[in-house]
Amino acid sequence: MRNVLELLSDETLREPDFEQAERLVSAAIPVSDLPLLDAYSEAVTGAVEKVSPSVVNIEVEQKRSNSQQGAPAHGSGSGFVFTPDGFILTNSHVVHGAQKIEVTLSDSRHYSADLIGEDPDADLAVVRITAPDLPAVKLGDSSAIRVGQIAIAIGNPYGFQTTVTAGVISALGRSLRSQSGRLMDSIIQTDAALNPGNSGGPLVNSRGEVIGVNTAVIRPAQGICFAISINTAKLIAGLLIKDGKIRRGVIGVAGQDAPIHRRLVRYYELPAETGVLVLSTEENSPAKRAGLQEGDVIVSFSGETVASIDDLHRILTQEIDHKATIRVLRRTEMRDLEIVPQERNSE
Repeated sequence: MRNVLELLSDETLREPDFEQAERLVSAAIPVSDLPLLDAYSEAVTGAVEKVSPSVVNIEVEQKRSNSQQGAPAHGSGSGFVFTPDGFILTNSHVVHGAQKIEVTLSDSRHYSADLIGEDPDADLAVVRITAPDLPAVKLGDSSAIRVGQIAIAIGNPYGFQTTVTAGVISALGRSLRSQSGRLMDSIIQTDAALNPGNSGGPLVNSRGEVIGVNTAVIRPAQGICFAISINTAKLIAGLLIKDGKIRRGVIGVAGQDAPIHRRLVRYYELPAETGVLVLSTEENSPAKRAGLQEGDVIVSFSGETVASIDDLHRILTQEIDHKATIRVLRRTEMRDLEIVPQERNSE
């Protein structure tokens, strides 16, 4: 039996016959694989249909300094409506320094938007529009995602509205430096293709739940793209809506989520099987002064369980400039250390 390529090159196919070509390709796929392909397609299309009405295009007119001349600079990116009353989540670098923000909905309606607040350290921002009948996305739980599961990115790369790319979760717990210079933790790595203009758009699971905010690509590489976890985004967005800014405490460590040996979990009766592994400590930092060391695993802070970087970030938005107790596992020994988180840029 001739293969599909031979059939497609047959002289009988002198004119393009796409229906016949499709039948030939379908015939070449084993019947047993068709349900799997159909299931994958249904998962992607179903998720896209749920989320794409909430994805917006953001056009920005940038402020110019006194030393700059000429017409204002323009930029664009993506975002998504996450509340029915018009709050939109996007990246800070999309709207930073904007003097005018315009939002275009998926149904082509245009609205002026107000900047509610931004956090350059987490590369997140919230803008708001006043419009009727706004569909809002469903926010998922990024702590429940696993490497290898389907990841779908929706955005407006190069102005091509509501572009969809699909791939998988490539890795979890990555670190990425924001444009402010701060190291962002608990970053999701995916091979769902991102391009300029995708920034701020949603990363979605197969159930149509947003699990991340697309933020960056490594330009020379292929298939290495990053998103901010939605659990971090939910925390930051709530504070931005409440206060318009983030007061963030820091202790001066770089860390990542790490498992704790089951014997230690049972022995110390820990409420979680994960903690935050200290990769390094900064000089003259609260962590250094408290005696934190590389290799320590943070398990609680001020009596609150620390099972992930997200937990530590959440606690540090509340604990600033007063003494707290940080509990760490150092090899097999549990230690309590006194630490005083300081507000970022306070020195």
